[in-house]
Amino acid sequence: MAHPGMYRGDRRRKEDARKAKQEAKRARKAERAEGGASGPEIEADPEASRGGVPSGFVWFSPSKGRTVTTSSAAPPVAEGVDDWALVSEPPRPAS
Repeated sequence: MAHPGMYRGDRRRKEDARKAKQEAKRARKAERAEGGASGPEIEADPEASRGGVPSGFVWFSPSKGRTVTTSSAAPPVAEGVDDWALVSEPPRPAS
């Protein structure tokens, strides 16, 4: 036996679940194509419309694996490890 903890019904159930998920995905895709809407992964990013220039201080946390934009130079306050690193500052006004 390949997996002694599994019985024959598990493989069939997994395959049925995979097929149902694929069918739901196809239905959503067809619905978006008919309506002309884009998927959530293609929606417009507000930063992209500004040319990718952040409007504040951008902080990165390696332990959390995310970035946060703040309006002040102080690191963001969040629960857990405080390991925020400043990635970029807002652009300076042209003089």
